[in-house]
Amino acid sequence: MLSIDKSRESFERTVPPSPGAAISRNNHAQGETDSIRARLHLVVFMRLLAGLWAFQGLLQWCAILLPAEPLFDNLPLLRGAAVIFFAVFDLVAAAGLWLATPWGGVIWLIGAFAQIAAAIALPGFFTIYWVATDLALIATYFVLTFEASHPGAVLRRLRQWRGKP
Repeated sequence: MLSIDKSRESFERTVPPSPGAAISRNNHAQGETDSIRARLHLVVFMRLLAGLWAFQGLLQWCAILLPAEPLFDNLPLLRGAAVIFFAVFDLVAAAGLWLATPWGGVIWLIGAFAQIAAAIALPGFFTIYWVATDLALIATYFVLTFEASHPGAVLRRLRQWRGKP
């Protein structure tokens, strides 16, 4: 009998005090709230990035389907291949980013690095401003991904760097 009474007591202590307390926002520990907030920031960033990349992919498809003059007759083979590659790749990356999947981030990173390589290999295909934007977006993605997996770590390191406790 003693063991049944003890288990009943432990069960009664683990039940939340009110039915609504289990779903209240204030029920989370501070670390858990920071983790949720960091993941939300990452998902919002990925969704905004998905919109930008979808727009880019659609612009590439407009260049293919609605050219002012025959596109592939006047372009070198490498430049035409880059247009087709980015038309497909940007939309696939946009879909993965919108779903906030790990493969979406990887596909986007490959596409962003491919854009940087295309800017170097094909002068005029992407501007230096777009390369700088790609690098800034990549850095932001890595910071947000790190923050989502280690909540509060980035802010702590920034405070240590500034010399504040």
